[in-house]
Amino acid sequence: MTINRTAVLQTIIEEQLKPYVKKVDTEAFYAENFLRKLGEEGFFSSENKTVKEYILDEMVIVKETAKVCMTTAFCVWCHLAALTYVRNTKKDGLKKQLLPSLEKGEILAGTGLSNPMKFYAGLEKLHLSAKPTQGGYTISGVLPSVSNLGEDHWFGFVAGINENEQIMCIVPCNTKGLKLKEKVDYLGVNGSATYACSFTDVFIPNEWVLSEDAKGFIEEIRPAFLTYQIPLGLGVTQASISSIEIVCQRQNGCNQFLNEQPEDLKEKVESIQKKLEIIFSGDRLNWKDIAAVKLETSYLTLKAVQASMLHNGSAGYIQDSPASRRLREGYFFANLAPTIKHLEKMLNG
Repeated sequence: MTINRTAVLQTIIEEQLKPYVKKVDTEAFYAENFLRKLGEEGFFSSENKTVKEYILDEMVIVKETAKVCMTTAFCVWCHLAALTYVRNTKKDGLKKQLLPSLEKGEILAGTGLSNPMKFYAGLEKLHLSAKPTQGGYTISGVLPSVSNLGEDHWFGFVAGINENEQIMCIVPCNTKGLKLKEKVDYLGVNGSATYACSFTDVFIPNEWVLSEDAKGFIEEIRPAFLTYQIPLGLGVTQASISSIEIVCQRQNGCNQFLNEQPEDLKEKVESIQKKLEIIFSGDRLNWKDIAAVKLETSYLTLKAVQASMLHNGSAGYIQDSPASRRLREGYFFANLAPTIKHLEKMLNG
């Protein structure tokens, strides 16, 4: 991303996000205008870019947003995940219908792949079933949590026809038979526009089917899907480091005796960034390499947010303090599918 574009991004963050961060955290405010502004200013555009170029640029958007508010950065990630589905579908009609509006932020979208990712890892049963019918499929079942949704938003999902066949589709939230119930009872990240989605014989026309081979399609898109998550943790980690540096001289410099110091955390961030550079220098993105970096980032984020709490002391223990917000964001990131335990099982099981 050029210096000029980075400056534009920072301006949007300053004007459209920073004034609302506390409201996002304490009142479950959804920063929809911020997301739409990013699209309007071309930050989701893949035009005249290689796949690696637009992924790297969009990772910067996620990281810079996460430094200020990881809840909203998570919403950005949800939209980028949905963009990844549409960018990679072989259904040209669907791509032509949705991609321009998604990249311009005219349509926002979420990702319903938490359950399918766990299903393919052998951790859960698939929650949605699909019955072939004339012109498409009827879908039934419940997805407990899908984020970055709204009345005019879309989201991706996977449904099983039988044990061996699954389809992946994308659907608008206002479709007949689809009911959304907002969820705002989480420890944090309540401003992520998260809903339980109940399908009752919802008709999905063939035009909304991303792939008839969901497993193969997910294997194709999951490297980008996962890569976009890594800057969520890096952004929170870097914000935690900055918060530690601000308070380093308080109480006569007593913080110097704590085990985790900014320099230690910075070294680990640099190590992760070098690993990402190596990954992107190859011919294609390797899923297991990315998964290993996501796992390392998850543990580093937990370490950084806890260190920030200790360095900030009683000031961090206030419920709506930035340090306590980042602590909750860190635990959310650790449990974002694929979770730490999912990654550990996959890489070390």
